[in-house]
Amino acid sequence: MSVRATSFAAFAGATPALAAMQEAPVGAQGFIPGVTVETQTNIVLSVGVVLILFFARRGVLALVNRRVEDSGIRYRWAKVTANVGFVVAAISLWLVWFTALTNLGTFLGLLSAGLAIALKDLVADLAGWAFIVWRRPFDVGDRIQIGEHSGDVVDRRIFQFTIMEIGNWVDADQSTGRLIHMPNAKLFTEPLANYTAGFPYLWNELRVLITFESDWRRAKRLLGELTAEYTIDITREASAPQPSGEERFNIRRGKRTPAVYTSVEDSGVLLTVRYLCRPRQRRGTAGDLWEAILDTIAAEPAIALAYPTQRVNLAREALASPPRAPGADVSAPPPE
Repeated sequence: MSVRATSFAAFAGATPALAAMQEAPVGAQGFIPGVTVETQTNIVLSVGVVLILFFARRGVLALVNRRVEDSGIRYRWAKVTANVGFVVAAISLWLVWFTALTNLGTFLGLLSAGLAIALKDLVADLAGWAFIVWRRPFDVGDRIQIGEHSGDVVDRRIFQFTIMEIGNWVDADQSTGRLIHMPNAKLFTEPLANYTAGFPYLWNELRVLITFESDWRRAKRLLGELTAEYTIDITREASAPQPSGEERFNIRRGKRTPAVYTSVEDSGVLLTVRYLCRPRQRRGTAGDLWEAILDTIAAEPAIALAYPTQRVNLAREALASPPRAPGADVSAPPPE
């Protein structure tokens, strides 16, 4: 028996009949007329490998489904077993079909050239998947923005990942209901922003414009007290020690309490309210806080919201034209 036949028999646990098939002459007829025994053996081994991996994965998933109630953990088990099965199947089929090549260097050169020309996009997507698994720029459930698209990651695969779109024609950061499938290679060509990794909060700002005649100092104090009371829970949560897993990012956490900043605009005094919120609660917190701000301003007669206006001073007299010299041409323009 040849060395290759021995390795195949040991790899697949072949029966004595299969070993005898390996020892048969190359030109002998097997189960499929017109196909060599060696090729038929490779087909049998390939089918066997695929079936073994298929039933092994089904068995693992059945065991997990019986013992695990969390749908998120079940989903991760399904993805991990699928990825592992793909890698094991690829290696196994490689051993079955390509060990007969004596000049492996020539084959690898031809294979690399073919992949570079015909499958460059798929190879780039596969490299992107390896980068996602290794560096974990995002996980399933994270809210991200890549290029012009934003959304929540709902799936990761070998060649692409899927996000549930937010924004676009919908105001604020709420879902549009569309699924966007992004090739993994986008990670190497587009900037990626993660809303939740490292520091799972966002700084949101509300611009409150009041008139110049308003008591802006009192307005600033009222807005600061109102925002601090409204965000007391999220501020306390953000100030607590973060999980140790987030230490892979060197994030310097500064002030986490809300603040009100003052500036001057054309139409009045601008008070900018800055506060912490969770990424998926940005629009809801802004709406609730705006309602409280409007109620507070309505109860203060010394504070009024501003808007673009024009003022005309009717009490100012128009300047009289200078007198003209005698005999001057009345059609000539007056001297400046």
